Amino acid sequence: MTDITFHPHRYPIWRFAPGLLLSAAITFVALWLGAIPRIAGFGLSALTLAILMGMIIGNTLYPKLHRHCDSGVLFAKQHLLRLGIILYGFRLTFSQIADVGVSGILIDVLTLSSTFALACFLGQKVFGLDKKTSWLIGAGSSICGAAAVLATEPVVKAEASKVTVAVATVVIFGTLAIFIYPALYPLLGSLFSPETYGIWIGSTVHEVAQVVAAGHAISPDAENAAVIAKMLRVMMLAPFLLLLAARVKQLSPQNDNEKSKLTVPWFALGFIAVAIFNSFHLLPTSLVNALNALDTLLLAMAMAALGLTTHVSALKNAGAKPLVMGLLLFVWLIVGGGAINLGIHHLMA
Repeated sequence: MTDITFHPHRYPIWRFAPGLLLSAAITFVALWLGAIPRIAGFGLSALTLAILMGMIIGNTLYPKLHRHCDSGVLFAKQHLLRLGIILYGFRLTFSQIADVGVSGILIDVLTLSSTFALACFLGQKVFGLDKKTSWLIGAGSSICGAAAVLATEPVVKAEASKVTVAVATVVIFGTLAIFIYPALYPLLGSLFSPETYGIWIGSTVHEVAQVVAAGHAISPDAENAAVIAKMLRVMMLAPFLLLLAARVKQLSPQNDNEKSKLTVPWFALGFIAVAIFNSFHLLPTSLVNALNALDTLLLAMAMAALGLTTHVSALKNAGAKPLVMGLLLFVWLIVGGGAINLGIHHLMA
């Protein structure tokens, strides 16, 4: 299937309707499935379910529909994604930083930076993967799973197949984390309190839904600490994207005059602005909850669109290297992340 470039002036509004409706239909089914307690208990969020369903339809029915749906699907994958990342800021407030304290901030910064650096080394030096795949897997593992992968995609301009491979590592190893962390707690309970164990979970597990599931399996105190640590980690997405954009510009093969011009991911700045605004609690809780629901809808539609444009053949061509890399990063998050948590708690005690 031939890819297209989005040019708003070429397409009347009605041309977007079929693709947007298809993405929305997949999203509503994913939201319904994600609300089922048994499915939610496995940490399978609406985002994960949307991309899985999108891939199934994308490799079966969509080839017959793509001529009518491509423009709307592309719109969802690009523009609804950016709007969703901006609205993600309504899930955060800067008072959450105070709740986890300086130790929580240091743990998140060290875990995020070490994991992403390791991803770059493993991906490019050990497994011979391209920079974009390494960056996407690193972002998903070190920050906030699928949402980080999606936010990184427009910065590095990665192909849909590479994005899906990165999301797959988040789904597989983040789901395993839901069972591994509670299983380790009886063995490591003497080293961690429920709160510090929750911070370990929040600073190392991929998805927010997976963090909630793992923390909930231990105790309410562990769950609360895990969610706060995770939200702080999510807040680091915007500065991460700005730094990555600068790095991408530095590595781009352009002349010296063009290299000085940095392409700023404005949606990342919008994310920060919304989080700052949300910190003042100017909006009623009901409206914030509605905006969060809208945000989930937009991100899920972007994931559905991504799945629709991903071909199984492209995933097969990626081979086992990205998954092995994701496994090694997962081991580092458990072992290295645990060591970082214990070290910082000991120093700050």
